[in-house]
Amino acid sequence: MKKKVLIPTKLDKKASSILVSSGNYDVVQEDKTPLADLAARNADAFAIIVRSEKVTPAVMDALPKLKVVVRAGAGYDNIDTKYARSKGVDVMNTPGANANAVAEEVIALMLADARSIIAADASTRAGKWEKNKFMGREITAKTVGIVGLGSIGQLVARRLAGFEPRILGYDPVISTDKASELGVELVDLKTLFDQSDYITLHLPENNETRGMVCESLLASMKEGATLVNCARAGIVNEDSLRKVKAERKLRFLNDVYPADAEGVKSVTDIADIMMPHLGASTHEANFNAAKRAAEEIIEYCEKGITSFVVNRDIPQGLDREYCDLANTIARLCRCMLGTDTKLKLIETSIYGALKPYADWLIVPVVAGIWPDFDISLDFQAARDYLKQMGIEYVNRDTDPGKRFGGSITVDITGEIGGGNMRKLSIRGTVAESRIMISRINDFDKLYFEPHGHTVFFIYDDRPGVIGSIGAGLAKAGVNIEDMRNPHDIKTNRSLALAKVNCRVSQQVMDTIATKIKAMSFFQAEI
Repeated sequence: MKKKVLIPTKLDKKASSILVSSGNYDVVQEDKTPLADLAARNADAFAIIVRSEKVTPAVMDALPKLKVVVRAGAGYDNIDTKYARSKGVDVMNTPGANANAVAEEVIALMLADARSIIAADASTRAGKWEKNKFMGREITAKTVGIVGLGSIGQLVARRLAGFEPRILGYDPVISTDKASELGVELVDLKTLFDQSDYITLHLPENNETRGMVCESLLASMKEGATLVNCARAGIVNEDSLRKVKAERKLRFLNDVYPADAEGVKSVTDIADIMMPHLGASTHEANFNAAKRAAEEIIEYCEKGITSFVVNRDIPQGLDREYCDLANTIARLCRCMLGTDTKLKLIETSIYGALKPYADWLIVPVVAGIWPDFDISLDFQAARDYLKQMGIEYVNRDTDPGKRFGGSITVDITGEIGGGNMRKLSIRGTVAESRIMISRINDFDKLYFEPHGHTVFFIYDDRPGVIGSIGAGLAKAGVNIEDMRNPHDIKTNRSLALAKVNCRVSQQVMDTIATKIKAMSFFQAEI
């Protein structure tokens, strides 16, 4: 019996064509009928392919045979993924289908603004001849900063190559080798804003990136520099831009808003070019998304391929605590190694009863190192992501004789400058339903809970150091709630690890580190 697929949107006919030609699907595609009405008339539907249409609990309740919803595009905020999971409905997306369209839009905006194309067209149509007014600029040989070097950011770098630019990049994950392959010089965010003639944003909006483009960064931009936002509206602090834009003579080219809807936009007074979120609106992107959506349904139904399911549940037999453990160890690794360190290699060791879930557990590891990676995706998606970012991944064979039971070890190796490498290794387990870190590098038998504010100091072992650390924290009004102090006999070094009641200022950390002559010191908030 053929499965019914609903397409309640203006999606390229390629999706329908692929599904029908396979012989296993009936397709109902009506872009002028509301999805709720279409669902009411097709209660036997097996799948839905949508673009921006909202897939609500009511829609899913009207489709008792629904098994999969595909978003023809990357974002899926329009789908209630949690409710879908509760109904046993898998939600998938088509990441990358729109990437080239967005990358080309960035170039188009840069050129349109540099040559006043929009204003010059309107002027000339009005019968004017204002050549002097529309003296332009060239983008060739300029410095372009790309914030976020995922699939779109990488394509922007490739598309810019013909303009012979100097390209600066900021991305906490991408390896230096991958950046070099793209012709991108990796720098910190402040340097990128200081030195770029054009800055283009390619980040998701989350707690870490919301408002990231703030007054201090904007005020450091070159006079007359251009900011392009085809990513997410919340990344840019509008009030900050409003404060410094005129003074620095900045240009702001924008295609994204808090909501895709009619009405006055809050950036109207500061945007030099505004587009109605057209980044993915090309025939080719529509075609690619349609094709990929249809292929995913066929692969899902006929081959059991679920790589792009974004609301995946934990596999049967795996306790959620161990997923949290893998994620927490990875976050702690990343924090201790340094968020600006360029990663080269991730290695994992999965012990005991967890070993059959080794593939699945790489997902929370990757999500721990890079929070924007969707933890609902699968092992292959995680591997593909690491490959895209130029990071090698190895899951090592484990020795049952070590009797580590349900333990996980994560090692990450990164470049700390000048070609020098640093490696950090952390092992942890779950005891009495609590995550425990049992080893950091060669400091063993720690058994501390990695939650809250924690400070770390590594120093040459000698008497009196712990007292100095405690006194330094006490002087700053910081209370120690728990402490560990393991020693490494081989190196005669010690680790002082203290869980504290609040964040410790950098000045206090520096003062304590100087007093105890610490080899390294850092602070983590897990």
